[in-house]
Amino acid sequence: MGIKAVIFDMDGVLFDTEIMSSQAWFQLAEEMRLGDITELTRDCIGRNRTDIILQFQKKFGQDFNAEEFLTKGRNLMMERIDREGLPLMKGTAEILQYLKEKGYITGVASSSGTRTVMSHMKLSGLLPYFQAIIGGDQVTLSKPRPDIYLKACETIHMPPEDVIAVEDSPNGIRAAYSAGMKPVMIPDLVQPDEEIQSLLYRKYNSLLELKDAFASGEL
Repeated sequence: MGIKAVIFDMDGVLFDTEIMSSQAWFQLAEEMRLGDITELTRDCIGRNRTDIILQFQKKFGQDFNAEEFLTKGRNLMMERIDREGLPLMKGTAEILQYLKEKGYITGVASSSGTRTVMSHMKLSGLLPYFQAIIGGDQVTLSKPRPDIYLKACETIHMPPEDVIAVEDSPNGIRAAYSAGMKPVMIPDLVQPDEEIQSLLYRKYNSLLELKDAFASGEL
């Protein structure tokens, strides 16, 4: 049947917010004297809040108040967005307009909570482009498990094999691949290793390159 729909991750794919979140975490970690959390931060990219809390407690112990840490981190990030605005990734507007004009179904499957996803979509004016919005709190199991992508495909009434998933993180690629979708990676903070390379349908450097791939008939 070919590709009928495109589901996007949000942070680090549509919005240049992955780096903002990481910088907020690094600031808090320094203030709390937690040491280097670079590896932990990378491992948490693409996971939902519940899974992230487990990762923090695995590293710092069950008594570590990960809930408070994440809340403070989110507040720091939102304060920065209030000051500086919500930055789009290169090509976000162009790819969404192109897909709309060509009649593709589009959706968002983000590990961020639904409230945050909806807030970002409304603030940016992108909400009308999407037929489905799935937040990480709508499924029990986080990326890298396939649940959020299976729910997204179910919501848009499309078989996974006819749907592209656009991701920036290894956890997201694993989730999309396990769901039976076509994983397309546009790396942001983490480049794909050999394992992730083997799971990819395509890899591009930006959403503009993805748009060009559609326009040229490559996809």
